Amino acid sequence: MSRNLHGKRAVVTGASGGIGRAIAVELAKAGVRVALAARSADKLAEVADAIGGDALAVPTDVTKPADRENLIRETVARFGGLDLLVNVAGVGSWGHFATSTEAINRTVMEVNFFAPVELIRLAVPHLTNGNDPAICNLTSMCARRGMPAWPEYSASKFALVGMTEALRGEMARYDIDVITIVPGLTKSDLNRNLLRSDGKATIPYDKGMTVEYVAARTVDAIRRSKREIVLGIEAKKILTMNRLAPRFVNWLIARNVTKLYREN
Repeated sequence: MSRNLHGKRAVVTGASGGIGRAIAVELAKAGVRVALAARSADKLAEVADAIGGDALAVPTDVTKPADRENLIRETVARFGGLDLLVNVAGVGSWGHFATSTEAINRTVMEVNFFAPVELIRLAVPHLTNGNDPAICNLTSMCARRGMPAWPEYSASKFALVGMTEALRGEMARYDIDVITIVPGLTKSDLNRNLLRSDGKATIPYDKGMTVEYVAARTVDAIRRSKREIVLGIEAKKILTMNRLAPRFVNWLIARNVTKLYREN
């Protein structure tokens, strides 16, 4: 099945920068009318100006119920309906669980899990009346293999994948496609907006995928109604190894973490 994106009406969260902005731009190139959601009104306005056309900027804190309701309401009022919901907004925390806090855990879960799920709940009544509708959730390699120093982030993305898989079955009766994107290391804004950043390993963000590549593959997945795609050589390698030899992966990760703490 191939979805014709021209004329579709979409909401993209996290659209002020990074992967979210790149996805919004890519969708607009395909003829999609895009509602841009993020907390920064100034940055959203810049993205809307760059996209041009009928782009709608809706300053939104996705963790606030009133903001989520306003986002859907304004989108439907402007575009006359909704066909695509793309959940990108997210936050991370780079540090080990033993020195983390409940507040960090709750914040990560609010942004990465509860917010997109409740936005889906608000969007479904409109998507059911949409034109070839779809929900697309951007997750992470950490959603398929929990990683040390990313405990809260891994848990939140695992939870989102679990909800996404459950909804895929439920939404079939409404003919709403549900798509999971599982990217590996990406040169995005995530590492510049971490709740904490005291993990000991060195992460080569500069060697990650570009946000434009992730966006192009995401939009292609929406167009082709793919159930799930894994992006990045590193992510594919680790997840394949984890599937075929999970005990070896557990041993390798444990050895590396132990070595890091022995050296510091």
